[in-house]
Amino acid sequence: MTRFSDKRPNIAVLGFAAFSGTGKTTLLESLIPLLIARGLRVGVYKHSHHVIEQDKPGKDSFRLRQAGALQTLLATPERAILTTEYSNASPDFYHLLRQFDTENLDLILVEGCKEKRFTKIELHRHDLDKPWLYPDDPDIIAVATDRNIDCPLPCLDLNNAAQIAEFVIRYVQDTAS
Repeated sequence: MTRFSDKRPNIAVLGFAAFSGTGKTTLLESLIPLLIARGLRVGVYKHSHHVIEQDKPGKDSFRLRQAGALQTLLATPERAILTTEYSNASPDFYHLLRQFDTENLDLILVEGCKEKRFTKIELHRHDLDKPWLYPDDPDIIAVATDRNIDCPLPCLDLNNAAQIAEFVIRYVQDTAS
């Protein structure tokens, strides 16, 4: 259990922290099906520095947001999308994590948010020539990299999603106990 249990949801939360271009999304695309095949119900929090618009101008839900609704829940038989407008400050990371329906999940994977305080795996590609995060981040519990390194943390092969999936499954099991 992390030391942030008062702020995070009541299920396992595990981040993948890395600099842009390391392959966070690519790894998660491979990792998620492996975790699902092992019976885990997975949610993903994807952080972006860019302004996004998933609704189309002119559509009803877009028009209702433009009219001033602070939250809009668009529901179809296949999915629901909750959009929340924040006027002044960025939303609190832990508040956003608590928006997940944890009754229907076993694990929330977080892509990005490397500066936030929560349990993470660092992803590192040597060719990008970026600094390591783990020496300055006590919340990093493992490193996944594309080279053999001398590191006090468990070292995983960044190109071996099955190995990383096994580590994540053990983390979820340890968090649940």
